[in-house]
Amino acid sequence: LKQTKTKMAAPECKHASQEVRFNFRAPEGFVAVPVKFSDKQLSYHYLYIKEHRVRESVDSERPQDRTLFVVNVPTYCTETCLSKLFSCCGQVQSVELQQKPGRGGKSETRNSKFFNLKTLKGFRVAYVVFKSPSGVAAAKSLKPKKPFVLSTAECPLKTGIQKWIADYEATIVDPEELQAEVDSYMQEYDQKVAEEEAKAEEEEGVPDEEGWIKVTRKGRRPGIPRTEAANIRAVEREKKKRAQKELLNFYAWQHRESKREYIAELRKKFEEDKQRIALMRAQRKFRPY
Repeated sequence: LKQTKTKMAAPECKHASQEVRFNFRAPEGFVAVPVKFSDKQLSYHYLYIKEHRVRESVDSERPQDRTLFVVNVPTYCTETCLSKLFSCCGQVQSVELQQKPGRGGKSETRNSKFFNLKTLKGFRVAYVVFKSPSGVAAAKSLKPKKPFVLSTAECPLKTGIQKWIADYEATIVDPEELQAEVDSYMQEYDQKVAEEEAKAEEEEGVPDEEGWIKVTRKGRRPGIPRTEAANIRAVEREKKKRAQKELLNFYAWQHRESKREYIAELRKKFEEDKQRIALMRAQRKFRPY
């Protein structure tokens, strides 16, 4: 009977240790949210959340009363996954993943499917914006009885070889989509250049508040734009100049040869001058004074 009691007590201790592990104490100011990859996994992971609080002038795109700051986000977790996870607290407006905490706002570079692609590596941080402030309050008061499952049948997460296959398929470019994006970018660029030129023409010759006049290349002597062909010609000219100066009279024998050639040239000119003077005397046209 004693042996039976000791065997029965072991699972109770194991269950108690799981309860202690589940009630993990979060860092100061954060709330721990347990999650696990799938139902098959026994171990789980913790997300740490708190309300995002900064000055409005610093981060205007993330309202303080509606933004949730999430850290310790694993690599396999996506924006869709986080949006579904926190939808139990309220309607989610947007989710943004970053490599490290930083200022939000609209980036100057346009969002492209083919260019300026950045791959986030390692654990990340996320900013979850709710449509109402009650979503942040509900998330901060979360006390789940079991971990949230990230990869479900409705929204599966790809890992391992499946993720590699998906990444490879994403690298295959559709020529029509690429051409459409390039055309759109060039139209925006041409419009931007036209606006800058119109603004420069308006400001040309007009003094500012302090009386200074901005000088542009649209003035009396406009500068020549440095095209690719002009750059190539300039480089070729520099190469020729460098080749002419290269190793000129560098060695002692070169210096002696150059002196000999110079003296020989002077003697040749002297003889030519003597012959010319003699010819002029013979023709009685020599008038030295």
